[in-house]
Amino acid sequence: MDIDKTKNLSSIIEKILKFRKERDWEKFHNPKNIAISISLESAELLENFQWGNLEESVKSALENKEKISDEVADLLIYILYLCNDLGIDFIDAIDKKIKKNNKKYPVERFKGKSNKYNKLK
Repeated sequence: MDIDKTKNLSSIIEKILKFRKERDWEKFHNPKNIAISISLESAELLENFQWGNLEESVKSALENKEKISDEVADLLIYILYLCNDLGIDFIDAIDKKIKKNNKKYPVERFKGKSNKYNKLK
């Protein structure tokens, strides 16, 4: 069930939906359960960086790239399930969010700063 890298995103979505349907898992995938799974997978991703300083976390990321890749894939799969099930066009959602962020964080005020928009002095 390899995914050809040249295939588009819709074919990947078809594959994950087929995988879920073949196992009859849709009945478990309500928005609450998927959101919980996203949070749990995020925690598993974070586990790869726990207890290390910045230098150690970079080294750990490079040494554990496959494990981190698996966690990223799990996150993306659950996010795609959630978008599919709720009818969210994630491309449109990202585009709208970028526009909102451009207004919230104008370059001239935020370039090189990590402050939240309401915390900038």
